[in-house]
Amino acid sequence: MGFFSKKALSEGVVVDEAIVLGPSTIGPESFVDGFTIIGYPSRAKLLDFLKSNPKNIIAGFEMLDTLSSGSKLGRRCIIRSNCIIYEEVTLRDNVELGHYVLIRSGSTVGYNTRVGSYSQLDGSVEIGDNTNIQSQVYLPHLTRVGSNVFIGPAARVTNDKYPVSKRLVPTIIEDKVIVGAAAILLPGIRIGAEAVIAAGALVTRDVNPSTVVAGAPAREIYTRREYEEKRRIYENRQDKI
Repeated sequence: MGFFSKKALSEGVVVDEAIVLGPSTIGPESFVDGFTIIGYPSRAKLLDFLKSNPKNIIAGFEMLDTLSSGSKLGRRCIIRSNCIIYEEVTLRDNVELGHYVLIRSGSTVGYNTRVGSYSQLDGSVEIGDNTNIQSQVYLPHLTRVGSNVFIGPAARVTNDKYPVSKRLVPTIIEDKVIVGAAAILLPGIRIGAEAVIAAGALVTRDVNPSTVVAGAPAREIYTRREYEEKRRIYENRQDKI
C-alpha cells in the first residue's frame, strides 16, 4: 500500500506502491517504482517525535509525512523499486538508481549520473555530473565525488581515521577518476583528477593526478597516459575473449 503526500508534486509517473512524503517534487518524465520511499525523515526528527509523543501511539504514513521536508527529483529520473531517499536530497536531471539504493539526507547527485543497486550514500554526499557508480558501493558522510567518475562494484570509501571517533573527515575523488572494483579508500585522502585506482587496492594516502596506483598499500605503477595506451591495445586485440 503506497502513500502520496498532499504536499508533494509529481509531473512524472509514480507507481501505486511508492511512498512519497512531505513537499517532495518529482520532475517531468521521471519514474518512481513501487516499494520506494521518497522524503524519509531524518533520524533526528524521528527521535524528537518519539520524545514528545506517548509510547503506545499508532502512527501511519501521515506521521512521517508531517515530519518530512521532502526531496527533489529532476527531469527524466528513474528510481527503481525498493530505493529509500531521505528528505533534503536533490537528484538532478537524468539520474538513475538501481534497486535498493539508500541515499541519506543532505546528499546531491549530479546530472546524468547513475548509482547501481544496493549502493549507499550514507550521509551528506556530493556527486558530480556524468558519473557512474556501480553496485554495492559505499560512500559515507562527507564524501565528495567529481564529474565523469567511474566507481567499480563493491568499492568502499571511509571517513573515520580512529573508529569510533567524534571527528569525521571528507574523502575527495576528483573529476575523471577511475576506481576499480572492491578498492578501499581510507579517510581524508584526495584522489587527483584522472587518477586510476586498481581493483582491490588499499589507498592510504593522496593520489597524484593522472597516475595509476595498485596494491595494499597502493603505490604508483605508471601514468594515466600509459593506462589509456594499454586499454587501447587491449580493445584492439584480435584474440581477446
